[in-house]
Amino acid sequence: MTALDTSPLAWWGARRLRYNIGLALAGVLAFFCYVVVCLTLLPHVLDVSEIKVTVFTTLFQAVGYLFMMGVANVLYYLGPLSERVVRPANVEGYRQACYRLGFWFSVVLPFSIPVLLTVLVLFFPGYWKH
Repeated sequence: MTALDTSPLAWWGARRLRYNIGLALAGVLAFFCYVVVCLTLLPHVLDVSEIKVTVFTTLFQAVGYLFMMGVANVLYYLGPLSERVVRPANVEGYRQACYRLGFWFSVVLPFSIPVLLTVLVLFFPGYWKH
């Protein structure tokens, strides 16, 4: 079966589970990185003896991330929609390129928070002073 034999919704739908697994793993790993930054770097610039990560803060972050996964899944429909608008000559190549671009952007995006926090702590320690 070629790309032309598969409707855009069917093709993208067949990859949605893989996309969501990638998002879930990225969220867990990014949260772990965030906790590491909070527990190792932040105490040096905030002059506090202890920063706590509680069950409440973890659940709050998890609910927020689940909401954002929902938003990501709505935006996932831009894939088949773009295919209808662009009408590429090489349908399979277009689908592969768009899926990869969207997947890796979505997987890397959650890591922007711990990276930004690390940059602020290491390069702008005065940011934390009032």
